Amino acid sequence: MGTKRTLMAGIALALVAAACGGGNPADTSPSGGENGGGNGGSDVQVGIAYDVGGRNDQSFNDAAYRGLQAAIDENLVVEENTNELEANQSGSNRDDNVVNLAEQGADLVVPVGFAFSEGIQKVAPDFPETNFAIVDGFACLDKPCENVSNLTFKEHEGSFLVGAAAALKSEAGTIGFLGGQQGTGLIEKFEAGYAAGAQAVNPDIEILVEYIGDTTQAFVDPTKGEALSNSMYDGGADIVYHAAGLSGSGLFKAAVSQNKLAIGVDSDQSLTASPEQQKLILTSMLKRVDTAVHDAIQQVAEGSFKPGTQVFGLAEQGVGYAVNEFNDNEQLLSKDIQKKLEDYKKQIVSGEIKVPTEPEG
Repeated sequence: MGTKRTLMAGIALALVAAACGGGNPADTSPSGGENGGGNGGSDVQVGIAYDVGGRNDQSFNDAAYRGLQAAIDENLVVEENTNELEANQSGSNRDDNVVNLAEQGADLVVPVGFAFSEGIQKVAPDFPETNFAIVDGFACLDKPCENVSNLTFKEHEGSFLVGAAAALKSEAGTIGFLGGQQGTGLIEKFEAGYAAGAQAVNPDIEILVEYIGDTTQAFVDPTKGEALSNSMYDGGADIVYHAAGLSGSGLFKAAVSQNKLAIGVDSDQSLTASPEQQKLILTSMLKRVDTAVHDAIQQVAEGSFKPGTQVFGLAEQGVGYAVNEFNDNEQLLSKDIQKKLEDYKKQIVSGEIKVPTEPEG
């Protein structure tokens, strides 16, 4: 494979994963349990601390909100007992938002994003009655905190499937990957899985790779996302996959201007795209942040909070791919392609295919 990269220096963070959770909706009767607070749904207090981009990012933060809304719909928590705070543009108030929610008496605080991890590790001991469930977290790995859970995902597994879809659909034999923040080890998992899936279909496929930056600001720069996407389309790619948060909206603009295909991330992004963008979204890699957030709220409501690390992969239905319902599937993600993706999925779940977590080279 020929791989072109634009590499920028990044910071190194370790992201670790272990085992997963799920379950049935709780009722609203009190239930005891360590760190659960023994609260019924009517009493549980939940706070959500969003990362940069906030609500309406059409991706990561919005997925967390859907998990909260699902918990409200199931009466695990009542809406009046929820609070949501957004990080500022630079993310400098992340820790302040977490402390604010904890001081208000939240039984559970859900920080949405790995960037909260170091702050939570410092803050959690000061609020032993509050549970913290960090999406993509890596806090307290050396010595687990009794009130901290890291909600992690096998993004590489879901990315393998959309990479295979891209290779099956590509006519040019060249595809692209647009990453947000480089150097954390997280977005690299998306890249690694995407490349592996594409190469499983076509070992000779060329994959162009661009990263927007090396700070969390890389997730809120649609202008640069559009420019880098156009660069890859101009370089011969006919399909580009993004893992760039709000910056990925720039990819969809570039796809329209170039009349080429795009792949969304985290949520089914065809549901929030414009009509002209919808017809060009081949699929989206689903990262079920909503499931993880819902399950964390359920655990607290049931008095069964799970400290440590929980992992959501294909086997746990924590990642997957979307079928764009705004298009004729025989035109974009055909039934034949879907069948092949399901075959790959079975092989990954069974262990026959081992998906890498780091890019080659």
